[in-house]
Amino acid sequence: MGFFVIVILIAFFVIVFSSRGLQIVKQAETMVIERLGKYHRTLGSGINIIWPIVERAREMDWAYRTEGHDGVMFIKRKKLKRIDLREAVYDFPRQNVITKDNVVIEINALLYFQITDPVKAVYEIANLPNAIEKLTQTTLRNVIGELDLDETLSSRDTINGKLQDILDEATDKWGVKVNRVELQDINPPKDIKEAMEKQMRAERDRRAAILEAEGMKRARILDAEGVKESDINKAEGSKRAKVLIAEGEAEARMKIAEAEAEAIRRITETIAQTGGDPSTYLIAIKYIETLKEMVSGKDNKVVYLPYEATGVLSSIGGIKEMLQGAVKS
Repeated sequence: MGFFVIVILIAFFVIVFSSRGLQIVKQAETMVIERLGKYHRTLGSGINIIWPIVERAREMDWAYRTEGHDGVMFIKRKKLKRIDLREAVYDFPRQNVITKDNVVIEINALLYFQITDPVKAVYEIANLPNAIEKLTQTTLRNVIGELDLDETLSSRDTINGKLQDILDEATDKWGVKVNRVELQDINPPKDIKEAMEKQMRAERDRRAAILEAEGMKRARILDAEGVKESDINKAEGSKRAKVLIAEGEAEARMKIAEAEAEAIRRITETIAQTGGDPSTYLIAIKYIETLKEMVSGKDNKVVYLPYEATGVLSSIGGIKEMLQGAVKS
């Protein structure tokens, strides 16, 4: 009988030890083991053996938001023996925050964090998710309180960076690493939204008017530059044409002058050979040309003959004699 009782006790002990003493820890999980109420060791992934009577896993309070059947979000709390070492995402509910210019806005955020030291996460804080949520809310109020509404709406990256730095430093003693903080929505009051929309429309209209004015200004400048360039080209062309005409006339006059000089030289040489006076010949030729111009017009009439004309006639006679003498010679 006593032997039978001993066998039963041994079997009971084996069953209890197998169910509670043999612990299989999954990858990316861990367990904090206490011996007689005091921290003893941290279990790693794989098969681990603990003494059920004197050792047990320390439970950790955990809270997370979940959606019910009616679509309403609520917070669910439970105790965990196994601590998840993977990165966790915590969705914080909307909260009212006051900006520097006293505008009340609604903000909700996402927090990505990871437990890096399970011992600190268990012993340094009572409820880790709740503590992180409250710390995030107060930090967010402080950060937004330093910015006005326009800066808050346009500086999400700056706000995210500040929140991450502050939360990461504050949660380090809890064995938590804050990897990212993301603001999901920033909702100002309805009247502020309407005012902002009006401001945006006015700003767009102003930019459109400025662009249109700049376009018209540029078009007028281009037209003026085109007219200016056209006038310059016309002036350059006219100038060039006048220069070419003047050069042509000068060259023609030079040719005529050279021809006249050559003719005078030859006549002078011919008259000089006959012993005559070349100046008398030249004066007579000029008189003849002048008389020709006087009577060449349609309505020109010779009313009188100047006294000097007799001298011209005598000069013509002298020219005749000189030419005859040149022919004979």
